[in-house]
Amino acid sequence: MLNIFTLANGRLVQEEIESLEDLSRFQPIWVDLESPTLDEKRWIKQYYGLSIPEDAMDEDIEESARFYEEDNGELHIRSDFLIADEADPRTVRVAFILNQHNTELKSRGVLFSIHDEDVPVFRLLRLRARRAPGLIEDAKEVLLKLYDVDAEYSADALEGIYDDLEKVSKQVLAGNVTDTLAGEVLAAIARQEDLNGRIRRNMMDTRRAVSFMMRSRMLNAEQFEEARQILRDIESLDNHTAFLFDKVNFLMDATVGFININQNKIIKIFSVASVALLPPTLIASIYGMNFQYMPELAQKWGYPYALALMLASALVPMWYFRKRGWLK
Repeated sequence: MLNIFTLANGRLVQEEIESLEDLSRFQPIWVDLESPTLDEKRWIKQYYGLSIPEDAMDEDIEESARFYEEDNGELHIRSDFLIADEADPRTVRVAFILNQHNTELKSRGVLFSIHDEDVPVFRLLRLRARRAPGLIEDAKEVLLKLYDVDAEYSADALEGIYDDLEKVSKQVLAGNVTDTLAGEVLAAIARQEDLNGRIRRNMMDTRRAVSFMMRSRMLNAEQFEEARQILRDIESLDNHTAFLFDKVNFLMDATVGFININQNKIIKIFSVASVALLPPTLIASIYGMNFQYMPELAQKWGYPYALALMLASALVPMWYFRKRGWLK
């Protein structure tokens, strides 16, 4: 899918392109390619003179090659954007190409973005730019605003983790955690920990991208200050992710502690039963020896006496355990 974005009265307007001729009718500042086809790549090359690198979407690209500037002035940035899907949280690799210096190309001052699936941050920026006139002025502003919205999107995802962990905390701290409930709690904690880790990694990638833009001296004074504000926002989010890691560890330890308590209760039952049945077993073994004189055979009270003695030897330990509170 090929979409271009133009400025009209200070608002970002989206236009969907279906042919090469459609490109000549607009002067975009942002060209977005979502899972581009071979024809769409060919249109970009023919009209803008831009060749999309074959490794634009590679996940195994070296970290040192994710931010660089070509001799013709093209800035290449590879960034990961978060998709905080509750069922499948993940990151999407996006390749940005910004050409603002080469006047021979028609793509001067145009931001190109290439990705394999829809990115929530892109939708949020488009919605905000349509409602707020003057928010975006050029292609650099688009790229900077994308990272700004990415930080806000990560902050919203962290708020969701706070809410989910609050529900888990009430379940764990309420006590009476069964093994079934403990399994559900551990699964929920694992999901939130995974999402929190992805947010932290996404923020690290965004920090590196914004820092590269600041070092490349492509920003004016106002944009440079905005980039510094984005870095400060990311720094504050790092503190939240660190706190959530600690909270996850606490809930994990508490849940495992309740599981151990439940297991200890089971072991306690077997321990009490084995100690209570030890005296009757001893008496039965003594009476089962081949003595010459055996009262259970020679006397009428032999068997009743043996059974009563075995029962009393079992009840006395149970009474003692109950008195000490070990059976609760």
